Amino acid sequence: MTDQAIEIANVTIRYGALTAVRDLTLNVPRGSVYALLGRNGAGKSSLVRSVLGQRRPDAGAIRMLGEDVWTHRAALMQRVGVVSEDADAPPEMTVAQLARFSAQLYARWDPKEVADRLERFEIPPRAKFGALSKGQKKQTLLALALAMSPDLLILDDPTLGLDVVARKSLFDEVITELADRGITVLITTHDLGGIEMLADRVAIMKNGSLVVEDELDALKTRFRRIRFAAQPDSFGESAPLSLEDIFIAVSGEGAQR
Repeated sequence: MTDQAIEIANVTIRYGALTAVRDLTLNVPRGSVYALLGRNGAGKSSLVRSVLGQRRPDAGAIRMLGEDVWTHRAALMQRVGVVSEDADAPPEMTVAQLARFSAQLYARWDPKEVADRLERFEIPPRAKFGALSKGQKKQTLLALALAMSPDLLILDDPTLGLDVVARKSLFDEVITELADRGITVLITTHDLGGIEMLADRVAIMKNGSLVVEDELDALKTRFRRIRFAAQPDSFGESAPLSLEDIFIAVSGEGAQR
């Protein structure tokens, strides 16, 4: 069994004349929380779609949990939980109906997982999905994703559109699950402050290419030395450095959507 949950090798993704992802290679280690960052249009969403087997890359290969995502997608989706950028589910279905429907799809479904989480966040099972708040919708989708007992969790900008309290609640929930179950997580996000407390490895994309990739602590050490070398009179070599500082240095702007 490979030590990598996701292996992306020399992947290129094109839409006509536009190259969304260009010859990109990266690995997501098992048991890690891997943050994939970048400004709008950097190519993150295109890459995630290909990782999930929704869009075949024009070049390169992607393996997930040791299997090719294109030829083994059906089997892999039994082991991969997904919370998408848009909280997407039939709005007329109740939360309980969504859970019952999902239970028919996954062999490792845990009904108590869903019930406990919905109760904890006071989400009524009889409520229609379309009537829930944004935060409740994301927590519902996270509950469904975790109830299928995944080996890998993919979160595509899960806190988009949430207020501060809802963002913290979602990240705290993910942290708890990671501590208890050791699930590998690939997350794209614009919430740099939230993910900094969670991620142990970071990749930053720009214009379809990978420009930075390393463990978060190693990145901070490297960029702290660069900043100190450039302005030794302004910054101490041990001065605090945030993920947002690194993102701005690499991307040229803050993490704005």
